[in-house]
Parts: sequence; C-alpha cells; structure tokens
Amino acid sequence: MSDLRVPGLSEDEQDTLTALLHQFDRLTPRNLLRSSYYDGKRALRQVGSVIPPQYYRLGIVLGWSGKAVDLLARRCNLDGFVWADGDLEDFGFADFRDANHLFAEIKTALIPSLVHGPAFLINTRGAAGEPVSLLHVKDALSATGQWNRRRRALDNLLSINGYDDDKNINAFTLYLDGVTVTCERDSSGWSVDRQGHPWGVPAEPLIYKPRAGRDFGSSRISRPLMSIHDMALRTVIRMEGHLDVYSYPELWMLGADPSIFKNADGTQKASWQVMLGRIKGIPDDDDAENPRADVKQFPASSPEPHLAALNAQAKLFAREASLPDSALAISDMANPTSADAYTASREDLVAEAEGAMDDWSLPIRRAVARGLAIQNGLSEVPAEFASIEPKWRSPMFLSRAAQADAGMKQLSAVPWLADTEVGLELLGLDEQQVRRAMADKRRGAVSQLVAGVQERLAAAQQDPVVQAAAGERGAGG
Repeated sequence: MSDLRVPGLSEDEQDTLTALLHQFDRLTPRNLLRSSYYDGKRALRQVGSVIPPQYYRLGIVLGWSGKAVDLLARRCNLDGFVWADGDLEDFGFADFRDANHLFAEIKTALIPSLVHGPAFLINTRGAAGEPVSLLHVKDALSATGQWNRRRRALDNLLSINGYDDDKNINAFTLYLDGVTVTCERDSSGWSVDRQGHPWGVPAEPLIYKPRAGRDFGSSRISRPLMSIHDMALRTVIRMEGHLDVYSYPELWMLGADPSIFKNADGTQKASWQVMLGRIKGIPDDDDAENPRADVKQFPASSPEPHLAALNAQAKLFAREASLPDSALAISDMANPTSADAYTASREDLVAEAEGAMDDWSLPIRRAVARGLAIQNGLSEVPAEFASIEPKWRSPMFLSRAAQADAGMKQLSAVPWLADTEVGLELLGLDEQQVRRAMADKRRGAVSQLVAGVQERLAAAQQDPVVQAAAGERGAGG
C-alpha cells in the first residue's frame, strides 16, 4: 500500500503519506500476529510427523495471552479527573464526558495499547449535528505516526478509515502540524479536504512500556510469552492425540481368527468399532496352529505426563506475565491463606498496573485538556489546564473494611481532612457517594444557618428593649 498516490496532495503531504504507509506495512504483520494471540485465533501448523495432521486441523487454541492482557487491563481503572486549581464544570467537562462516553472510550484504548504497544487518542471538531469536541481511539492496526524525540510529541499521524472490496485503502485522514487532510475515493476518484486548526497534531499516543530506542513501547504479548504459548499449544495437541489413541487398553491377540474383526459381508470393521467393541468370545479353530486364542492386555497409558508438562508451562507463562499461579495453573496450586499472602502473590501484577497507569496518564491528560479547549472555542490550551490529572483507582483490590481502616488511620493524623472530599475518598467512598455526602453536608449547614437566624430573631423579639422600641414606633405612627 506504500505506493498509494493521491491527486490533490502537495509533494510534502504525499511524501509523508508514503513514509507512513511504508511504516504501516512494515509493522502490520507483527501487530496482526499479536492480535491473533489475544483473540484466541492462534492455531499451530503441523510441527513434525509424530502427531497426525488431523489434530492440527482441529484449530485448538489457548486463551493465555488474552488473559495476560485482560488481567492487567482490569486493574487499570480510570475513576475520573481532578483539577486542584479549578472546577472542571466551569468548562463543561460533564458535557464533554457524556458526549464522548469518555471513560468507556479511554478504556477501549488500554487493551490495544497493551496488545500492540501504542494506541492513539485523537481530538477533532465535531461536524454539523455532532458534539462540538470529539475524542476518538485508533489502534495500531488502523493508525501510525512518527514520534519526535526532541519535542516528545507526534510529528504526524495517519488514520486509515476504510477499505474497498479489494482491501485497498479508500479513505484516510492525515494529521499534520496545524492541518487535517481528509481523503476519500469513490467511483469518480479521490477527493481531498483540508481543515486548518491551531492544535498542532491533535493526537496523543498511549504507549505501554516506552523505552529508549522503542518510541512506541512494547507489547504485553512479548516474544517469550508467545514462545511459551506455542509450547503449551503443542502440549495440548499431543494430549488430544493421546486421549484418542493411548487411553484405550491395548490388546494383543495370539492365535485369533482375523474374521472377528470383519463385518458379516467380509469387509474390515472401522477402527473405532474395533476399539469400542466388547469381544465376548472368540471361537476355537482346531485346524490352526494355536486352536485357542490367547489375549494379552496392556493397561492404558496415563495422560499425566502431558498434564504435568502443561502445568509447568502454565507456571512459566504466569512468571513471565507477572501473574499469580492461580491465574493459569491447573494443578499443584494452593490458594493464598491470608490477606498478606494474597497481596504478595499479586505484587508483580500490581507493579505492572501502576507502571502502565503512569505511562498513560500524561497523554490522557493532554487529550482531555485539548478536548475541553476545543469545546470552549479556545485557540490554545490554557496554562492552568496543566494541573488537570486523571484519577486512577488503586490496582490493589482491598476490601471496604480494610480501606476504611487505612483511611481512619490517615485521618487521625490529619483530622481536618475529614471535612474534605479527599477525606471521604480515603474512607473508601466512591465519587457518587462523595458528591451526595458533600451535598447533604451543605444542605445541613444551610438548615442550621437558617435555624440559627430564626432563633436569634425570636430571641430579639422577646427582648424588652426591642419591644419598647417597637411600641414607640407604633405610637409615633
């Protein structure tokens, strides 16, 4: 696809498009491979000649790679946004959040980031009949960009929006510095639309495990995980073949007439009929060298070696993916017997989740701040928006009792926090409960104020001096 030429693009735009398409073509095979592992579509081709080919055609798959991604993603939960220096509602945050299904939309970006390394949050202005400010997610199978290491931002981004019946691109958007170029092809050819804006390249990459030399990070489904996944698949296929072939008792029959394995018409019985049949008696043949058949039985072979190998591979996978053994192991595994043991068994996974949330926080903050600026018709992101922060739920699953106990200990050290929203959050109340509690507190304060005013008015009316003054005013009238 890197040879795509679009009439109407400038020379620089065409060069950028070609470079991005070349990068997209180069990265897509590996991204598709990792998607197949995550989606449970990774089935092995035949390896060696020991296992009959029909077992490879069964399409046996494992969900381990998907579980490695999902268990980490489930511990990365965005609860909301906080702004210590202002009130988000003054800038219509609720409208922006609801119009974009913001938390659900961001959630859809986390799994693609874990699977491929990057995912992309893109800000755009809404067209007629759409919300003013839009935020969309693109994964690495439909978008790619070039990262500027000095500016620590995207130089450009290509978003592929559609393909024709021949799998050729027929719609894409090119996000450049200060201009968005939208291209679509129909029966009459390509159409090119340019829209200028003050937002630079209005996109942010959500990158998992960024490091020097890998600007767009790494996939959670690493090469070691894929190797162990394939190893376990081979074990499952071997076990499937074992259960079909070696789970039956093996019989050796000496001196038997082969006719007992044939149908009445003389044709050979199917293998499964011989294996599943029960031979009640074998007729003697006095003319044979051994007139009476002798039957020897060998016990069926146990699948235990396959199960032991699969269990060891499950633990290898769990160690590599920072998962507890209980997530994958099928035997030889004990549940944690205490809260401390439970916490220790998930320490590595919690550390992975904390690192991932740290990596994602800045691009999410930038995208939301840009979205609010677009919604309010601003030409740049206000400097005070820099203190807007995403609020993540703790990746450590704590009981309400444990969370409340920890919160009480913190509030006893700083008592004035008990009268703030932060104090209620420390006690384990969710955002809705905090809002209701603070609203009830405000209503209670107003009621007390009104009651206090009424009491003072009543007391004043009973004061003799006030009554005398009131009487003089009445007489003077």
